[in-house]
Amino acid sequence: MGKNGGARPGAGRKTKAEEVKLIESLTPLAPKALAALKKGIEDGDFPFIKLFYEYYAGKPTDKVDVTSNGETMNKSPQEWIVRDYTKK
Repeated sequence: MGKNGGARPGAGRKTKAEEVKLIESLTPLAPKALAALKKGIEDGDFPFIKLFYEYYAGKPTDKVDVTSNGETMNKSPQEWIVRDYTKK
């Protein structure tokens, strides 16, 4: 039986110092990245426009249509659980 979960090397959130170091190393590239974004938008390249609006206005929420065996989920969760257990 394998080990599931628990602490693993390299797992988990990076320390604040590591995040700051990464930001500091990327900061010199910021003007180039913004220039590339601007050029993509000016060229009408859709992925650049989409990226801009996702950060500018916020990404729209995903709408999920939840169905089960072709039926809509218009029953309470308890009704679905009871129905599934009584099928056995």
